Amino acid sequence: MLLCDIGNTYLHFYQEGKVWKELPRRLKAGMEVQEVYYISVNPPSARRLLEVYPHAIDLAPHMVLDTAYKGLGVDRMAACKGIEDGVVVDAGSAITVDVMQNQVHLGGFIMPGIASLSSMLKSISPALEKELNLSVELSALPQNTRDALSYGAIKAIVMMIQNSCKNKRLFFTGGDGKYLARFFENAIHDNSIVFKGMLKTLEEMKEGKR
Repeated sequence: MLLCDIGNTYLHFYQEGKVWKELPRRLKAGMEVQEVYYISVNPPSARRLLEVYPHAIDLAPHMVLDTAYKGLGVDRMAACKGIEDGVVVDAGSAITVDVMQNQVHLGGFIMPGIASLSSMLKSISPALEKELNLSVELSALPQNTRDALSYGAIKAIVMMIQNSCKNKRLFFTGGDGKYLARFFENAIHDNSIVFKGMLKTLEEMKEGKR
C-alpha cells in the first residue's frame, strides 16, 4: 500500500514506514502497488499522481474530525487525526498550529513560515535583503542587521507556538519542523504524522465507520 500527501510543492509518500518526497514533474511509476491512497491541497499535482496511478483513491471524502473549525484543510485534518492529545505544528511555507484534546480539535491558526517571513522582510527594503541566520541566539539581543532580522522572525514563531501549547506535547512535521522542534523541551519531530492520520481513516473505513 502506498500513501501520498500532496502539498503545495512536493508529493510526500509513505510505504511500510518509509517517508520520501518527489516533485510532480519527476513523478513516475517506480513500484508495483495494488492500493494507492492520497490527500491533496494541490489539484494539478493530484492530476499528475492520477496519471501515474490512475486507480488512486482520494481519502478526503472519508476524512472526519471532531471540530467546530470551518474550512479545515484535509492535510491539517490528517495530521490532527495522527494524535489524540497535543499540538500539531506543520512548519512549511506557512505554519499551521492545531490543538487536540481527547481526539477533539479545539482550533488552530496559520502564520507565515520562516522562508515566507524572510521574503516579506526583503520586500520592505533592499537593506533587509539578507539570508536569515538559523543559528541566531534567541536569549540575547542581536548586534547586527542579519541577526536582528533572524531574531525577529524566528522568535516570533517560537513565542506564538509557546503561547498556544500550554504544557501540551508538541508534534512537529513539515520542512522546518525538525529545526523548530529544537526550541522546545516537550517536542517530537514526526514527519509521518499525516500518514498516521490517513492510516487511521483507512481503519475507520474498513470498520464501516466512514
